[in-house]
Amino acid sequence: MTPQALQKLIGMGLIIFVLVIFGSQSTYVVEPGNRGVRVTLGQASEFFVPEGLTFKLPLVTEIYQVSIKQQTQQMDAECYTSDLQQVNTELRVLYSIPESSVVELWRSYQSDDPRSPSYFQGLIRPRVVEALKEAAATESAEEIVQKRELIKNRTLEGTRKKLGETKEGVDLISIVDIVLQGIRLSPELTAAIEQKMTQEQEAEKAKFVQRQKEVEAKTAVIKAEGEAEAIRLRGDALKQNPAFIDLQIVEKWDGQSPMVVGDGKSEGAQVMIPVDALGKSTPPRPGR
Repeated sequence: MTPQALQKLIGMGLIIFVLVIFGSQSTYVVEPGNRGVRVTLGQASEFFVPEGLTFKLPLVTEIYQVSIKQQTQQMDAECYTSDLQQVNTELRVLYSIPESSVVELWRSYQSDDPRSPSYFQGLIRPRVVEALKEAAATESAEEIVQKRELIKNRTLEGTRKKLGETKEGVDLISIVDIVLQGIRLSPELTAAIEQKMTQEQEAEKAKFVQRQKEVEAKTAVIKAEGEAEAIRLRGDALKQNPAFIDLQIVEKWDGQSPMVVGDGKSEGAQVMIPVDALGKSTPPRPGR
């Protein structure tokens, strides 16, 4: 092979290599669930790049991916109650990025590493902490422990409102939910709250026992009044109708005829024996 031919072969190889490099640098794949931000010579495009294969200028254009899927971030926050007690909380923030906000978020909250924007630390976290402090400041430490769901809902609503006011009422972040995982109080305050709750439970138990006794006493009074009224009515009936006693005797008679043993003049006891009982007995034989 002549030197000229070798030079041509090397030149063609270099051209093919450069074309391969440029070809690989001119395409980019945005992963599913992501949107891309096209940056050319340090300037971000106005529109996001949809998922899938896309083309770009090699060497001068970069595409950074931003996830629009729901994400979860755990954080700790400190707040003070209305009675000036310090409360430490553990929260989980569930959020997602609307695709319409991808470019704006990347522009405003990108960190030193463009591939890792700090919109959570720079945008979400400060507003969650602020909303939590506002919600906690309206309740005492004891009420915060007992009203976790209320504090959580107020924090969620406050965070959404503050994010909505970030840029002309447009939500840059969609807060799906905030989970209040834990509330930590000082050991002394925790013991005081537990003691107070125990005393309240004992007081409620004493009130219940007292109400039960009052009901029982009222029941006994009503029963006694009913019995007294029944006796009074019975006495009135006897006064107005003396035959009422005979009626009761007839109603309680078992159908057996009585026999009186005695002459009716003796002061001794007179015994009533049923007639049918006499018929069953054997009369004594004479002489015995």
